[in-house]
Amino acid sequence: MKTSRLHLAYFISPHGFGHAARAAAVMNALSALDPAIHFEIFTRVPRWFFADSVTASFTYHDTLTDIGMAQSDALRENVPQTLRNLKAFLPFRRAFVAELAARVKQLQCARVLCDIAPLGIAVARAAAVPSILIENFTWDWIYAGYRDARLAKPSAYLRAIFAQANAHIQTKPVCRSTSADLVTAPVSRAPRIAAKKIRAQLGIPARAKIVLITMGGMTMQHPFLDQLHEWHSIYFVVPGATRAPQTNGNVILLPHRSTFYHPDLIYASNVVIGKAGYSTVAEAYHAGMPFGYVPREKFRESPTMAKFIMSEMRGIEIPAARFASGAWLAALPALLALPRLARNHINGAEQIAHWFDQTQRITSH
Repeated sequence: MKTSRLHLAYFISPHGFGHAARAAAVMNALSALDPAIHFEIFTRVPRWFFADSVTASFTYHDTLTDIGMAQSDALRENVPQTLRNLKAFLPFRRAFVAELAARVKQLQCARVLCDIAPLGIAVARAAAVPSILIENFTWDWIYAGYRDARLAKPSAYLRAIFAQANAHIQTKPVCRSTSADLVTAPVSRAPRIAAKKIRAQLGIPARAKIVLITMGGMTMQHPFLDQLHEWHSIYFVVPGATRAPQTNGNVILLPHRSTFYHPDLIYASNVVIGKAGYSTVAEAYHAGMPFGYVPREKFRESPTMAKFIMSEMRGIEIPAARFASGAWLAALPALLALPRLARNHINGAEQIAHWFDQTQRITSH
């Protein structure tokens, strides 16, 4: 019987909440196979996100693990600020890597998992601990899409770091297929509370239509909120739009952290509207949910997400300008008419957990 704890480090990109959501799903799946696992989470994603999402035992380490892309808002990247941030962060300072490597060794971490946070791979190498890269894109590939010569040097540096991972897992939708030890289905957190109960907690009638408007982990003001009141029979739930919960007729505004778990909101809805980021796409996919998706014009991941939504899901594209103005509401009847898909596919998180159990030869005993 497994009794002692197995410690795993997890370095997670703080670019939005999508990478943290994927990592949380993987941690939960690993914990389901071996409840004795304890995770050492290194990131700047707020601790509350993991407290709300991770059922496994964990310790949180407030650490800047990645720059990713600076954002002007949920849909627009800020390249000049990204360059300034990268200049301050790269190359990794030897003392910083050595300090983290010593901590990983002191914590007796058997592996270092990285959700596109390259620092974790460098730390694992310095600690002589195997690293596992989990991604659907890497930052060097994203940077190349901007065709900005100033990004060439950090891109080349990070490409070399990513190549040092001891194992490589890609999760669909994959932006650039490369040699990988495992390619999985979309990875998403699972719902916890039945849709009927979530509707009751929101104060929404059992048969009313619900539209969830989400921009992932980015706060964004929506100029079209007043227009939503014209759709009296439809309820709109908008996470990340306020600091405290507010209900005004058929419009329910929620903070990023509320009493409602985001996957529960997705499964309780009839349609999802929002940014086509990884975690929203993966969660809507597993829920079989119609998706009115807003692409990001310059973010290189966006076309891959759009192609996946149109081929594997039910969706309608909403250009950013139409989303901001509220013109997307004209497409709402068509979105609500799309059928919800029944899913019986395995979650990619479970595939990762089984792969880990079979290949890493680690048991907690």
